[in-house]
Amino acid sequence: MLLGVCEWLSTKTQFTAKNIRIFFVLTVLLAGFGVGAYLILWLVKVLSKE
Repeated sequence: MLLGVCEWLSTKTQFTAKNIRIFFVLTVLLAGFGVGAYLILWLVKVLSKE
């Protein structure tokens, strides 16, 4: 994706970045809440580096 959330999340979990990307795409297409979750995780990523 665009902001590096999937790579960052894969380092924090046992899942690969590819699997996380597939999950986000499916949640965007099926439920539509994947965009909000992605943005929230991006904020967590940015704030955790400080």
